[in-house]
Amino acid sequence: MNIDLLRRLCETPGVPGHEHRVREIILNEIEGMFDEVQTDPMGSLICRRAPRKKSKKGKKPLKVMLLCHMDEIGFLVSHISEKGFVYVQPVGGFDPRNLFSRRVLVSTDTEDLKGVMNTAGRPVHIASPEERKKIPQVNEFVIDLGLGEKTKDVVKIGDMVTLDEPLIEIGDKIVSKALDNRVACWLGIEAIRALGDAKHSSEIYVAFTCQEEVGLRGAKTAAYSVKPDIGIGVDVSLSCDTPDIPEKDHVTVQGKGFGLHVMDSFFIADTQLVSDIEEIAKEEEIPYQRTMLIGGGQDGAAAQQAAAGAKAVGIMVGTRYVHTVTEMIHKNDLLAARDILAAYLQRS
Repeated sequence: MNIDLLRRLCETPGVPGHEHRVREIILNEIEGMFDEVQTDPMGSLICRRAPRKKSKKGKKPLKVMLLCHMDEIGFLVSHISEKGFVYVQPVGGFDPRNLFSRRVLVSTDTEDLKGVMNTAGRPVHIASPEERKKIPQVNEFVIDLGLGEKTKDVVKIGDMVTLDEPLIEIGDKIVSKALDNRVACWLGIEAIRALGDAKHSSEIYVAFTCQEEVGLRGAKTAAYSVKPDIGIGVDVSLSCDTPDIPEKDHVTVQGKGFGLHVMDSFFIADTQLVSDIEEIAKEEEIPYQRTMLIGGGQDGAAAQQAAAGAKAVGIMVGTRYVHTVTEMIHKNDLLAARDILAAYLQRS
């Protein structure tokens, strides 16, 4: 398992609209793996692999598209006070309870500046009981770079801010910020690497998309450009197999295999495609679990609805503590997702 690649992907800053550094890592990693690579006007990376054998009966090859978004949730600088405190606007969904006393990176045009994020107001020693109970909104947090009035000389409105935590391995798990969705970027690369020289008859596209966390934006334009016959959204999903959550709300259980995603608030998967992938998983003895999600969405929905439409499904990796710096996946689930993608592409 290429942990080094996943570490580099996760630890590299890249919020919606600022995915360029992640894209450069992918470009360097996929050299020689595709027949055509281009960056579209929004910043998504669209990679094409031509068929390696003729389709049956001379039929036009199917276009199979994997959609793997590059962006992570984060912030953009919205204001810098005279004393040098930095205020931010979120790009992506945060639970403010997870933002207290965090280390951050403020990425300027020339460097990454380390800082700390805390709430405005009184510290615990002098706060009233009522103040201690309050959960601030995201716009009430401020960043201190330790530069005082010099902050305005180096930081600009619109600069990217990300939470600053390294990837670690604990037991059979991987923990990091931005596993949502650098997991999919890893899978988009490693599934093609695992495919190797296989003689597939489909025309394979892997789109590393931008701005998913603010409305599947890059996937919409990329899918409209490609017009796939089959769209596979590659993403993380919830693993709520943790204390005080009923079994019926677990979504996925870690270690039980990849998530075969059949529904969320943006799409309903093609039933035949679900059955086809399920059959391959059984034949190849790849562990899997069917998944549904009440809220949220993923890039497969954009492929399904682009142009004249496409058959779509999701391949997920169950993740605990999503949208925090302690996102956690099971290594076996990650490998199962890689294996089913490679197996499906080989047969397509």
